Amino acid sequence: MFLEKQEFSLHLANLAVKSLIEEAELTPKPGLVDKDNSGSHSDMTFKTMIQSAEALEPTFRGIAEASFKHDLSQELREEIAAIGRRGEFEMLEATGGINTHKGAIWALGLLVSSIAMNPDGSSLNKIAFTAGELARFSDRNLTEQMTNGKRAKDRYGVNGAKGEAQQGFPHLIKVALPELFTSRNRGIEENHCRINALVALMASVDDTCILHRGGAEALSCTKSLAAEILASGGVSTKQGWKLLGRLDQSMRKYNASPGGSADLLAAALFLDFFQQSRTQMTQKQQLLLNY
Repeated sequence: MFLEKQEFSLHLANLAVKSLIEEAELTPKPGLVDKDNSGSHSDMTFKTMIQSAEALEPTFRGIAEASFKHDLSQELREEIAAIGRRGEFEMLEATGGINTHKGAIWALGLLVSSIAMNPDGSSLNKIAFTAGELARFSDRNLTEQMTNGKRAKDRYGVNGAKGEAQQGFPHLIKVALPELFTSRNRGIEENHCRINALVALMASVDDTCILHRGGAEALSCTKSLAAEILASGGVSTKQGWKLLGRLDQSMRKYNASPGGSADLLAAALFLDFFQQSRTQMTQKQQLLLNY
């Protein structure tokens, strides 16, 4: 049981880190840090993003271990929240004080916890649903702070990252993953599939990162251009690729960054990686049974 717990927790942590690294590596991404440039971010680089992601492995492993075969409860919610806050400190230590992945720690931490609670298997929808149930428990140990995201949430009356999680990650389940899978089914190269998923999120999410930096006009323009890209057939088309360049120019004009959409893309990649690993394990077990 102990070995099973340790191995499974390490597996989930590695997948979470992999998702953050591959989200950072995805290029080009309008307004976001990628391999080509830092987008609208003057305080971080691609190297910073990788350092941050790698520093979070113990955080995700700790969340998985705390959640392994654990019942949904207030106590679990507060335990993983404490681990997440320690992870934020480790992130800031690794990046020299730069907030690279706070939103991703929240989203991925909840999803890691949800999977670890039922390691024998849940559908992706069920994983997101359980993560939402967990997010709806209050954290009695949290001292409420006025963050940039909360300011935007209060000013514009949008859900923000907390509301997205508490609703069971609807944009993850109904937008990002369907676009990722549909693009793959069309035979599009993987890089473009992932960019399409990001663009679909940008067309749909009321991103508090964009609202904070660029206001309602920036969000409206972002959604409109992203929707045009999807309507053109996505970034694998000539018109879609051209529009992606316009979207990047728009992000720079407003000095805006779709950080909320980036966090959800990383979450989508994490669930995708987990599903792939689960399928591979099932196939191996079947081969052993048939041997």
